[in-house]
Amino acid sequence: MAGRWRRTVAAMALVGGMAAALASAEVAIPPEIVAKIGLLTPAERDFMLSKAAEAMVPNRAEMYRRWANKTPEQVKAYVQAMMQVVEDNKFHAGTDMASIPLDTTVPGFNSWKTLRPQVLEPKREPGPFNLSRYAQGRGGIPTFFNLPVAITPEDLKAGAVDIAMVGIPLNMGSGTRGAQLGPNAIRTVGRLGPGNDMYTMVAANKVLNMVDYGDIAVDQMSTERSMEHVREEVRKIAATGALPFIVGGDHSLEYSDVAGLADVHGKNRVSVIHFDSHYDAGRGNAHLISHGQPVYRLLKEGHVRGRDYIQVGLRAQSPDEATFEWMREQGFRYHTMVEVEKSGWETVMKRVLAEASEDGRKIYISFDIDVLDPVYMSGTGTPVSNGLTMREVVPMIRRLCSETNLVGFELVELDPTMDPTYQSALNSKTIIHACMTGVAMRKQGNKPPKFLSPLSSEHGQDGRDFSKRPVPPVDKKPDDKDAKPARRGTT
Repeated sequence: MAGRWRRTVAAMALVGGMAAALASAEVAIPPEIVAKIGLLTPAERDFMLSKAAEAMVPNRAEMYRRWANKTPEQVKAYVQAMMQVVEDNKFHAGTDMASIPLDTTVPGFNSWKTLRPQVLEPKREPGPFNLSRYAQGRGGIPTFFNLPVAITPEDLKAGAVDIAMVGIPLNMGSGTRGAQLGPNAIRTVGRLGPGNDMYTMVAANKVLNMVDYGDIAVDQMSTERSMEHVREEVRKIAATGALPFIVGGDHSLEYSDVAGLADVHGKNRVSVIHFDSHYDAGRGNAHLISHGQPVYRLLKEGHVRGRDYIQVGLRAQSPDEATFEWMREQGFRYHTMVEVEKSGWETVMKRVLAEASEDGRKIYISFDIDVLDPVYMSGTGTPVSNGLTMREVVPMIRRLCSETNLVGFELVELDPTMDPTYQSALNSKTIIHACMTGVAMRKQGNKPPKFLSPLSSEHGQDGRDFSKRPVPPVDKKPDDKDAKPARRGTT
């Protein structure tokens, strides 16, 4: 009994120097636990109060509950075990390999991205060309929106191309597979061209020169190798003056796509409007790029500033409180579904449009389809309920693309294997078409903000004088002037 009393007194004395730390702790250390930590070394006590220890258990109160029936020796062993886990989690140069080395001596090291020399092809004039033998563009090989094809920057320049649609079937950054099929899903869902938009009565294909620029090659064994090539090809498209309209692929592509545009327009000169249910600025992972980290990597490498990020639709289980504080420190302008619930979509949309239009900033739209509720977009690997609707998104995209200085657009995370119907691909195509319409409206330059066609929005018959308008004849049999029209459902 005396020995136990002495250990308790010793424990109280040892932790006495931690009074300030304990006073600021979210969960106070119960007296019975204070009596059990007398055997801990200073390093072990520091660890016990650290965030690393909290990561081992649901919360600190639960950790103390687990220690309630343990002896001081068992508590010490418990803390040492947690410390060992933290140590084992670290990279150890002597035993761990950061990556599998590549064999740079093989003759085909760059065969996956080697461009075909034009001298090997039949001679043709630079410019877009069609892949259909029919005058109306029917049949042939599927392309985005049934558009003509361009395959070189010279084609884009010769055709004075406004929008170059390009597929990037990269899906190494998501941990699941299927989004690499997104580009071809968009190409094959229907074969309708980018025709009339009934909301504005603007036909993008009559205003803009648009092409399918094919797919950018990826190394399906290496996200890292693929991303540098993607960045290079996006840079080439943007350098011609064409707007890259990118169809992914997973959201890790945002890193390469935005970096490629920053190479052309200048670092910290492009602002990103990031539609997503996730914030995608993950930090502290062993892999420095994934579909949850492109935003952080762009910031870390200085391509985009935090205050140039406008995020819309966040609602997943992250960010946590500390991350929201970090986002505020970086200057992020985020518009979560919490804000939508609090203020209403119309108010949030006005805020986003105002921020995107500041100072004529150059805008890139990064659209992750999981920003939409899964009822509209089931074909994605990371769906989150309680999202935006198509009726909310389409007007927003059309307005952003018509009212801002757009330099590019991407739609990512479409996984057609997750949707046995055509709905996700069809809705994705509709969103892209809304942006095309917006770009066409901006090029025309004669449409006010929030423009909707009076021809399609109003029938124009209200208040008209019909007294002098001839009454249309009733459908009669040609040989019977007195015949009455047949009732519906009769023969």
